[in-house]
Amino acid sequence: MKESLIVPVFTPNRTALLLMDMQHFTLAMLEDPAGLLEQARSARRAALDADIEVVHVRVAFTEEDHAAVPDHHRVFAAVASSGIAAEGTPEVAIHPDVRPEPHEHVVTKTRIGALTTTQLDEFLREREINTLVLAGLTTSGVVLSTITDAADRDYRLFVLSDACADPNQDLHETLLSSVVPQHAEVLTTAEFTTALHR
Repeated sequence: MKESLIVPVFTPNRTALLLMDMQHFTLAMLEDPAGLLEQARSARRAALDADIEVVHVRVAFTEEDHAAVPDHHRVFAAVASSGIAAEGTPEVAIHPDVRPEPHEHVVTKTRIGALTTTQLDEFLREREINTLVLAGLTTSGVVLSTITDAADRDYRLFVLSDACADPNQDLHETLLSSVVPQHAEVLTTAEFTTALHR
């Protein structure tokens, strides 16, 4: 994967770090989520130290949300019919390694992308945030969906390659090398931290 050659400049009050779907039931899709959690924790710490807004995006369904999922939905029809990811269950809790503090914003979604079934876009616009740094899992799910949606909304976008993961490692690498760079700059967590220190 090509590394960034130019250190980007982040304006703290115009930037947000999105930590997406870092929940018990999603992390269970990975053989070993420890590395992902370590990088996500590092990115969060760097963002908070730089006074960058940290937003936690989670997926969870009420009974009404499950009932609203159409039978033809390729991802969530099975989730709805089996009652997976029900609001209030331990499986939808954000992992303790990145659990939000009271001052950190949390949004709950009922579809793949972070912006489509939430008030996140309004939250960001109200704060004049125009730059998003994305981390989470899966790369082929919430990360890709949020990137394409946010690009259409004219956000400046960055993806932390080592703070994203997918059960399919080959797909993860292909997306980060070929698809994601069409919409966002790909950085490592270390490169993000270095940029903030500058």
